[in-house]
Amino acid sequence: MQYETTARHLLRARDLADSCYGQPLTVDDLAAAAGLSRAHFSREFRQAFGESPHGYLLTRRLERAAALLRNTDRSVAEICFSVGLSSVGSFTSSFTRTYGMPPTAYRASFPPAAHLALVPTCVLRAYGRPQRRTFGEDSRPVSG
Repeated sequence: MQYETTARHLLRARDLADSCYGQPLTVDDLAAAAGLSRAHFSREFRQAFGESPHGYLLTRRLERAAALLRNTDRSVAEICFSVGLSSVGSFTSSFTRTYGMPPTAYRASFPPAAHLALVPTCVLRAYGRPQRRTFGEDSRPVSG
């Protein structure tokens, strides 16, 4: 029975890591969400999910960073900070270790983000036309 209660708390901490990875979360924050001491939480989390809480959080952040590198033109530094990391050097090292190449090389291996946001020509033409104006004639009160 105790294991089921602990598992629920571990899931709460994992959900926090999944949803708030962009914030400055720490293992202490995750342990607090689980209602456990840091050491006990780390041990239980590793046993339940196969990796340390820090490793799990870093993996979530790197996965999001990889998606942003593939799908946006934001700078590597901006992406680093937006996923909750505070050092571009550490981000680059961790990213390279995980993906086998630095963030800039990873981005270069995908088509530029501008190619992903193609807008049909008919839409460009429709929004490029001058808007029809009534020059105020519709704003005059109708006398009857």
